[in-house]
Amino acid sequence: MKMISIRRRHSYIGLFIAPSVLFFSLTGATQLFSLHEAHGKYQPPAIVEKLSSVHKDQVFAFGNHHAPPDSVPEAGKPPVKAQSPPATEDDGDKIELSTLMLKGFFLLVALCLALSTGFGLWMGLTQMHTKRIGWLLVAAGSLIPVTLLLI
Repeated sequence: MKMISIRRRHSYIGLFIAPSVLFFSLTGATQLFSLHEAHGKYQPPAIVEKLSSVHKDQVFAFGNHHAPPDSVPEAGKPPVKAQSPPATEDDGDKIELSTLMLKGFFLLVALCLALSTGFGLWMGLTQMHTKRIGWLLVAAGSLIPVTLLLI
């Protein structure tokens, strides 16, 4: 296989998956800091919650779409709660800071992935000799998931 053939196929694959890569990188970035869930007085915008639901559960709807657990307590016995080991003050601060730093790093990765994908779309759509095929691949990569969500 010649290098030009490999480049062409790489471009076709990239243009086809680019809409999904953008979707997952951007919705994943919002989930890093739980911007898709209500907590305290914060109420996420409806579109963020619905798009997050597509990312996590492949359903365009509100709320949690997982089946409830089958844990039914036996008659007369209260349900058992899981207990976590006690954390010291030093451990709590260290875990929170390291978790925040890791979330920040993953946010940077998600945003760089979206930026790189945007550059790839631009290069693929402007540098190809057959621009029509490029736009058809982007359209197919966008419309197939939307259609599957609707049926």
